[in-house]
Amino acid sequence: MMGFGYFGIFGALLMLLFWIAIIAGVVWFIKWLFEQSSGGSRKSALEILDEKYARGEIDDEEYERRKRKLLEG
Repeated sequence: MMGFGYFGIFGALLMLLFWIAIIAGVVWFIKWLFEQSSGGSRKSALEILDEKYARGEIDDEEYERRKRKLLEG
């Protein structure tokens, strides 16, 4: 035997996959925590534009111009 124990290379690969899964799970969990603390969902540019229009920050003409530009590209 080469020091890998009863399962040999198969056991070493399983251990490697196990630790990769653990690390990926921790990274995903931390990312999820940050998203929850920052409000969760991200708004699209069109939603932000709608909110600015609803609050009266931009007029009808500016709203239509920006909306056309967003929908074009």
